[in-house]
Amino acid sequence: MTAARRATGGAASRRGAATRGEAASRRGAARSAALLAALDEVRARCAVAERRAQDPVSFVHRYTDPADQEIVAILAASLAFGNVKALRAKIAEALDRLGPGVAVVADDPRAVAARLRGFRHRVYRDRDVVALVVGARRVQRASGSLGAAFAAELSRTGDLRQALGAWVRAIRRAGGLDRRPGDRGAAHILPDPEKGSAAKRLMLLLRWMIRPADGVDLGLWPVPPSALLIPVDTHIQKLGYNIGLTDRRGATWKTAEEITASLRGFDPTDPVKYDFALCHLGMLQQCPSRRDPVRCEGCGVKAVCRHWDR
Repeated sequence: MTAARRATGGAASRRGAATRGEAASRRGAARSAALLAALDEVRARCAVAERRAQDPVSFVHRYTDPADQEIVAILAASLAFGNVKALRAKIAEALDRLGPGVAVVADDPRAVAARLRGFRHRVYRDRDVVALVVGARRVQRASGSLGAAFAAELSRTGDLRQALGAWVRAIRRAGGLDRRPGDRGAAHILPDPEKGSAAKRLMLLLRWMIRPADGVDLGLWPVPPSALLIPVDTHIQKLGYNIGLTDRRGATWKTAEEITASLRGFDPTDPVKYDFALCHLGMLQQCPSRRDPVRCEGCGVKAVCRHWDR
């Protein structure tokens, strides 16, 4: 082959590669636009008032004092696992026992213990919840608010995971949860976010407290929403995988980071604003792991789901 022919062939190959690259770029842009449109539509169509009434955050909205709201939020988020009806009943029971002035009651550990005596929920016993409430109140009083304590740790470390870990350890120490290392309930009720799990309940708490007040979240803490990671439960993990926000299957910290990074491409200042609508969509649709014409009917992200977008 002559040098001229080799040069001509090389130029054609480069043009072909460039053309394929441009086509891939256009497909990627079209995919992103379709995904953004689907996410915005799901968020717009979400029946916020109706869905909030079924969500643990509804308990926080029953209180007006920020001190009460913080204690109620950490309690509600910590109990928020398992069957929705059962966990809501248990959150309601705990709050009914504590009475209307939760923060004031939490100043008296003996009163908290007396009011919660005999309380049980899944792996938790009364002493686990007492330690959580008392510890949270002590940190709240020492720092002015739980939000101020968390913001100080985030400013000190510059890292969400490290800051949350330090904040959790402070509450555990203040309430005595750290003195029962072999106790499953004590370990689970306020877990260590630095161990690798998605820390869904802690991320849920942060979302409630940090995102701007929008009828669901309350915007109480002086932390930018851009710092948040999405709370990853089974619904968000499945949806995130199905619509291409992540290729990970497990509910891990890395999964939360990957989904949030994808969402940050649509809104870098408030990447988890889609969480409430997506989570409730997942619960309503019972999002499957394959094509299911019955369960997928009417799903707002069906058009961009990997099981249907072929």
